[in-house]
Amino acid sequence: MTKIGFVRHGVTHWNKEGRAQGSSDIPLNEEGLSQARLLADRMKTGEWDVVYSSDLLRAKQTAEILTEKIGAQLHLDPRLRERSGGLIEGTTEEERVQKWGPNWRELDMEFETSERIISRGISFMEEINKKHVGENVLIVSHGAFIKYLLNELMPESGMEESLNNTSLTCLVKREDGWDCNLHNCTEHLEKRDSLKM
Repeated sequence: MTKIGFVRHGVTHWNKEGRAQGSSDIPLNEEGLSQARLLADRMKTGEWDVVYSSDLLRAKQTAEILTEKIGAQLHLDPRLRERSGGLIEGTTEEERVQKWGPNWRELDMEFETSERIISRGISFMEEINKKHVGENVLIVSHGAFIKYLLNELMPESGMEESLNNTSLTCLVKREDGWDCNLHNCTEHLEKRDSLKM
């Protein structure tokens, strides 16, 4: 049985500032590095056979921390990058309204199309399904990309909520599709939050 785990990268300073990241290459901040270490502590050595990651720095840094813990080989793949945000990358909502007006979403902001995101995601998944039959594959990527892919793989699931940083979502392959047995789980961060109290 093939198992796929999706991890959204740790938090960055742009996440904290509410800036659109898209394909911009932003590193994790200290909190993001800490989140990745907490997730790595949750993972068991040998639980995952291989790790694939977006080549953008925030995902790559998260994946490197995870692979060091679980002892799997890391492969970088640009197909796992976040949706390109076109003209809005690096801006906050307030800055977008100032620059383009309150109806900026109705303008052509040169976003990557949903069809293109799904196309590269499905191309990647088809390759993984052939290469890693019966294995546990961990994929480190980005919130919007993972959400698009989950909804394409499981169209009836209605997974519309935004994924949390370093959340883990797990799918298991069945004959006619996928089952999700864990979604947007961040129980590893509760340990950190309980220490703050």
